[in-house]
Amino acid sequence: MKDIKFIIFFSFFFSFGSMMYAQLTPQEVIQTAEDKLRGTSSEAIMKMTIVRPKWSREIELQAWSRGEEFSLIKITSPARDKGIVFLKRGKEIWNWQPSIERMIKLPPSMMMQSWMGSDFSNDDLVRQSSLITDFDHKFLPEKLVDDRMCYVIELIPHEDAAVVWGKVIMWIDKKDFLQLKSEFFDEEDYLVNTIYGKEVKLFGRTLLPSKLEVIPEEEEGNKTLIEYMSLTFDTPLEESFFSIQNAKRIK
Repeated sequence: MKDIKFIIFFSFFFSFGSMMYAQLTPQEVIQTAEDKLRGTSSEAIMKMTIVRPKWSREIELQAWSRGEEFSLIKITSPARDKGIVFLKRGKEIWNWQPSIERMIKLPPSMMMQSWMGSDFSNDDLVRQSSLITDFDHKFLPEKLVDDRMCYVIELIPHEDAAVVWGKVIMWIDKKDFLQLKSEFFDEEDYLVNTIYGKEVKLFGRTLLPSKLEVIPEEEEGNKTLIEYMSLTFDTPLEESFFSIQNAKRIK
């Protein structure tokens, strides 16, 4: 009788755990993945490689973030771009150009434009739009990506949202909530580009893809790769760090 009770208890326990796990909404899956990627704050050193059929170019940069509202990216190499800064404060995006000593506020119309000549857009790098509040979400059938079973979530922007995409589809690993693939479509439902998360590594205690690769759909031979050289979370960053004044003088 004890054995039967034991089996019934654990059958119920695991069934209940599975039901709780299955109750995650698409928004909760995305939020968990986003929170894991950012932490309460983060600091990173990255290398971006722009690949074209006849040439390639490398850009090195530092990046800081605090929650969803604040981020700052500074170009450290090559020399001709050194000191260029991109600052996000809420929904506002600013660009400091040291060569002309001018801070420029980017209008929403520029979010779709190429970032530093790469296949990433301005919106990809500073993510002006919110994946949670600016979209409606629904689950699509689960699929495998790199031998990891993934939630597949379709995101459709709200009519009044300042979003450059007509649709986004995300593949998020069910076990570790890794963003392994994202497809971005225009307003006519044509695939524009695909971003892959590759080479999963531990950064401190956090497991994340160490490389992001974007491949434009209609430009054969083009791609852009961002590699995290270092990534730390929950470093003390005050809101004042993300000021326009600090963006002009950050070292």
